[in-house]
Amino acid sequence: MSLPDRNYLMQLFRKVDRDGSGSINAHELQAALSNGTWTPFNPETVRMMIGMFDRDNSATIDFEEFLSLWKYIDDWQRCFKSFDRDNSGSIDRNELKLALTAFGYRLSDQFFNTLMGYLQFKANSASNAPKPGVGQPFESKILFDDFIFICIKIQVK
Repeated sequence: MSLPDRNYLMQLFRKVDRDGSGSINAHELQAALSNGTWTPFNPETVRMMIGMFDRDNSATIDFEEFLSLWKYIDDWQRCFKSFDRDNSGSIDRNELKLALTAFGYRLSDQFFNTLMGYLQFKANSASNAPKPGVGQPFESKILFDDFIFICIKIQVK
C-alpha cells in the first residue's frame, strides 16, 4: 500500500492545522485522528506520537514531521488490521497476544491480565464509557489508538 501524494497530505495538514501556524499540536492532531469508533484518539497516544516525531522539541509537528507520522500510523494500522481477525475494528486479548508474540515478545499471562485490567479501568473511568450491567463481565477490546500506545510503551521499556 502506497502513501497518498504530498499534495493530498499537504491539504490534509492544512485542514488539521486549525490555527494556521504551520504546525500541528496534540489537540489539533487528536481532533483529526479516528480510532474507528468515532471517538477521539487517546490523548496519551497522541502526545507520545507528537513527541516521537517532533524533532525541534516544539511540542508540535511541521509538515515534514507530519509525513513521517502519517507513514508511522499507516504502518501500524495495517499491522492492527492483520491481527483483527474478526474485522470488528478492535482486537481482543488473544489477538493482542498473537500480535505481541509475532513481534518477538514473550509476555506472561499475568502481564496480559494486568494490561486488560488497566484497559478496563481506563474504559470505566471515561465519562462517556458504557458501563456493564450488574453481574455482566467487562470485555476489554483494544482499539487502534490503544494498540499503538501499548506497542510504543513495550518498545520503549
